[in-house]
Amino acid sequence: MTAKGIFITGTDTGVGKSIASAAIAMLLKRKGHSVGVMKPVTSGCTERDGHLVSEDAELLCFAAGVPVTPDCAPYLLKAPLAPSMAASLQGVRIDFQVIRDAYLRLAEKFDYVIVEGAGGLMVPLAGGLLISDLACHLGLPIAVVARAGLGTINHTLLTTFSGRNLGLEVKGVIVNRYPDLPDQAEAYAPHLISSLSGSLLLGVFPEVQGADDRRVVEGVVALLEQDPATEIMLREMF
Repeated sequence: MTAKGIFITGTDTGVGKSIASAAIAMLLKRKGHSVGVMKPVTSGCTERDGHLVSEDAELLCFAAGVPVTPDCAPYLLKAPLAPSMAASLQGVRIDFQVIRDAYLRLAEKFDYVIVEGAGGLMVPLAGGLLISDLACHLGLPIAVVARAGLGTINHTLLTTFSGRNLGLEVKGVIVNRYPDLPDQAEAYAPHLISSLSGSLLLGVFPEVQGADDRRVVEGVVALLEQDPATEIMLREMF
């Protein structure tokens, strides 16, 4: 039996997909499940001891309690650009079959596999192929990570509508980094997203401060574990 998988995308770059993806991985791990994680393409990698490193993949692996392997991060690109451009500058050709093969190996080992995309659904990966095409190639449903502030309604509806039109199953939306004291736009965002997007509001992840991303993930998970709705979120997502 292969793993249950989900493809995490975002309404934009910088909405906190890595934190949200890592939090989901840690929640599943703490429930006793084995969790595989994957960041298929990382642009803007750091260089460490002469090697490119995906800090996003490292965070996911930390949360899931697994080592970082090549299958977790098949494509490492240095330039902080759209993956298609970063790959071209580096002389790399992104091959969807390489990514699919890596995913299938993970799916054979774990109960769940969480795949984190790059940016949003329309981010170019190779030639005319987009992140949405990769999710389709992997045969995975998507969960959309959105921010809470002004403008998020438009971005979120565009993402969920286009995802469905492209043949993707949209499991729902996670509103991320939700502040303790929301302003008016933030206060209305979850309700409007739920009522207008035609997608389930999977959860509202709190804004948490921490010394680094690992501490932030731990803080988010600690709060989510106290919320009975978290169990429903995980059930609906998978």
